[in-house]
Amino acid sequence: MTAHLTTVAGVAVDTRHWIGGARVASAATFTDVSPVDGAALGEIARGTATEAEVAVAAAKEAFPGWAATPRAERARLLHAIADGVEKRIEELAIVETTDNGALLRSHRRGVMPRVAHNFRFFADWLLKLEHEDFETRGHTNHVSWDPAGPCVLITPWNAPLMLASWKIAPALAAGNTVVLKPAEWTPLTASLFADIAHEAGLPAGVFNVVQGYGAEAGSALVSHPDVRRISFTGSVPTAKTIAASAAAHLVPTSFELGGKSPLLVFADADLDLAVDLAVEQYDNAGQVCLAATRLLVESSVAEEFTRRFVAKASQLTQGDPRDEATDIGPNIHPRQLEKIDGFVQRALAAGARAVIGGHRKDGQYYAPTLLTDVAQDSEVVQEEVFGPVLTLQTFDTEEEAVRLANDTRFGLAATVATGDHERAERVTDQLVAGTVWVNCFFVRDLQAPFGGSRESGVGREGGTWSFDFYCDLKNTVTSPKGWRDHG
Repeated sequence: MTAHLTTVAGVAVDTRHWIGGARVASAATFTDVSPVDGAALGEIARGTATEAEVAVAAAKEAFPGWAATPRAERARLLHAIADGVEKRIEELAIVETTDNGALLRSHRRGVMPRVAHNFRFFADWLLKLEHEDFETRGHTNHVSWDPAGPCVLITPWNAPLMLASWKIAPALAAGNTVVLKPAEWTPLTASLFADIAHEAGLPAGVFNVVQGYGAEAGSALVSHPDVRRISFTGSVPTAKTIAASAAAHLVPTSFELGGKSPLLVFADADLDLAVDLAVEQYDNAGQVCLAATRLLVESSVAEEFTRRFVAKASQLTQGDPRDEATDIGPNIHPRQLEKIDGFVQRALAAGARAVIGGHRKDGQYYAPTLLTDVAQDSEVVQEEVFGPVLTLQTFDTEEEAVRLANDTRFGLAATVATGDHERAERVTDQLVAGTVWVNCFFVRDLQAPFGGSRESGVGREGGTWSFDFYCDLKNTVTSPKGWRDHG
């Protein structure tokens, strides 16, 4: 072991940046701490404007060669990356669980296999990406996707590698080079992924990782004049800061931001299914931007729904996420735990009632909480808590349900539980949301557009929409006149 390596659950992780095909140290470091038990996991290279400049320069230098690489070769390399992820699923899973506290069983069976799938999907989509040529008064129009240039991708801590792969895969497939800035609370799997990409044969400078603390590296990256795309998943205030920086160079941005999504439960719904959907919102200790944290339940079934919900939620096991029997792990950081508890205690002081939970537990664990008697304009209903905290409100009519559902500044997702197909169509047509699930939750096909409305985001990604963002679309119009005969 060297000074730049740390060992996490038996897995060696390099704590330096990955820039231009090599490991790069920094003068300063920051400590990465596990939310599981508070143990220090390593001293991470702390990037600044200096490392940001070097990384963008490396991405800029590598861009012409990567952009000119044939589609088939780019696709082959993305499949090679997916192969590398699949070979190291166990290592990636245990490192990420230790780093961010999400369930090990989920990482093994769902999250890390999905990372590999994301690379395979965009590799395959690249090979079939085309528009049909069309005619305009005898002229031929041909639409093509030109790589845009170096991309800065900034990712959150709640699903670090999976959410990064949603951005990295299409950006690389499109022929762009990438500088990834992982969240400071969860930097480790980004470092492992850099090794995987290198071993897969990705050319130097095509993929880079700059680790940062606070806004030191991120601010320099998003304001750099050589960056041509910025994709960010995180908070609304940070997105506004990034947008201001991007505006100076007219850099297109894609933002997937906060949510305060509703789950509408109508009296004609399968109540057991609706309860299952509601309890599922505690997944990842409530640290899911898409989570339907506002339960809106028709008055006539609210009492029965609540009874069944409490019975189901009481069966959840909270504890060490490495334990196969655990359903809910810790929250990410003491600062986040303070934020969650602040929301709950202010709500209780204002008259809300905790049907379950409403308090901290030992360590960085917060009891799954359901609050009732909350006003529509209250903080806990209107603002994103990002913890295992749900609210329950009732409605009497379909119109009231839609009004309550849409009455926030967000519009990321919505879930509807109903047994009436016609009602589902009426309601979903009126909901303001980037994604609406009916009698299901968190089913995402990468062919579909994904993003938020209102303050939940800007733009859409997935399938062709990703290539539309990560490329400069070009239309070539050709006249039939003027061709010389070379016969």
